[in-house]
Order: sequence, then C-alpha cells, then structure tokens
Amino acid sequence: MIFAAGLGTRLKPLTDTLPKALVPVCGKPLIEHVARKITSAGIDDIVVNIHYFADKIEAWINEQEWITTDGKSKGKTRFAISDERTSLLETGGAILHARSHLEGCGSFLIHNVDILSDCDLQQFIASQRDEALATLLVSNRKTSRYFLFNPTDLRLVGWMNTATGEYLTISPETDPAECRALAFTGIHMMSDKVFALMEEYIKEKQLPGDTASGTRFPIKDFYLWAASRKPIYAVEAENLHLIDVGKLDALKPAEEFILSQENR
Repeated sequence: MIFAAGLGTRLKPLTDTLPKALVPVCGKPLIEHVARKITSAGIDDIVVNIHYFADKIEAWINEQEWITTDGKSKGKTRFAISDERTSLLETGGAILHARSHLEGCGSFLIHNVDILSDCDLQQFIASQRDEALATLLVSNRKTSRYFLFNPTDLRLVGWMNTATGEYLTISPETDPAECRALAFTGIHMMSDKVFALMEEYIKEKQLPGDTASGTRFPIKDFYLWAASRKPIYAVEAENLHLIDVGKLDALKPAEEFILSQENR
C-alpha cells in the first residue's frame, strides 16, 4: 500500500495544482519512483489511497502501460484504489479503510509516497518474524520524534519527542533512557491480522466514524496501544540513505539521489 492521500502543504506552490504523489523528481512523479521500487521487490499488487486531487492520481494510474487496472490488458502490476475523497483518514484509518484490498494476503508492505531510499525491500520483507503484528523499518538518524525499542530484541515499547520532552511507554516500568531510540522511515510491514485489533482499538477509544466513511486515527497511536498486546518489532537499516521529499528544499537532494541510484 502506498500512502498518497496527503495534502502536501509543505510542497506548495507545486501542490496548488498537483497532489504530492505526482510531484516530479527527475521527470517522473514520486508515486512512480516508489511503485517501481516496490515492484522490483517482487510485489505486483499495489493499493493506493487517494484524497487530494484524487482524479489526477487515478488518471496517472490509468495511463501507465505497466499497470493493470479494471481488467484492461496492460502490464503485470495491478493497482487498486482506496478512495478517501469524502474524508482524509490519517495513516491508521487509511489502512483499515483499505481492508477489503489487503485482508487475506497474510502480510503487506506500507510505504509513504514521499520517501525515497536505498533500502533493500526484499531483505526487509524477509526479516519479519512470524509472530509480529508489524515490523517497522527504522534507522539511527537525527530527528525529533523517535520510537523506543527494547535494546535486546527491538520490540516496540514507546515513543518520544525530544523537542517537547513528551514520551509515551507501554508500561510504567519502561525507562526511556534504557531504550533504543530509532527514527521511523515510513516503511513498514503489517500482518493482515491487524484489522480485528484495529476494530478493538476503535471501540475502546470510542473513535467516531463508520464502515462507509471510515475512522480517522494515526498509526503511531494504534501501534503504541497494540504493542502491549502483540509484538511489534523494528528492523534497523544500517547506512540507510533516505530522502523525505516533504519540502521544496528536498527536491534537489531527491534528484541527486535518484541520479546516483540510476548510475550505480
């Protein structure tokens, strides 16, 4: 699943007329760079959630010769749309809203549309443990918000914001100072057993919404709630080169990165 529904406000004025997913880097939209990386890892079925300039993303998908949509005879990569036109559901709600496309596959990959990296997706997918509810790709890089992990097995135990001093742990006995603080990449694997647990979370938190329109919640909050019930692990990517193409000043480094990858 590619998260492509965001408003892309930090990329204005480009996103005054385009969704973030279609912002070009080296002549190709971000969604194409991400989708081709996913397919190169052996994944041929991709779900895309859409909200902002949804019609333009659908039009782009329908124009691609390497994509099969609506029974048309094109490439082997199949795209499905998870429509959030009526309500932007955040990261957790987006996954639950796409349940009909994802449930039954065993596990699935989630990838933000604005993340470019040199991570080995095949290796990451292979690293997930059978008992894991989710597996987060993380790296040891400087940011303000970190997930906290048990240093022994990299099981998720909390979260902190170094800018505000806020932290959350799944147990009062957890000391953040004794945890591994690692930065999330926006790339994660999830078991399709997650959906029943998401329904339990919504019920316990009494979140508003319904089956048709969906329920809005961030995946971070769900993970921190779920981590005390099911194991959520991290895989740390060593020497990861990652570009978050969320701001205008990231476009030039993103182009340099893409060119460096093409010239390898």
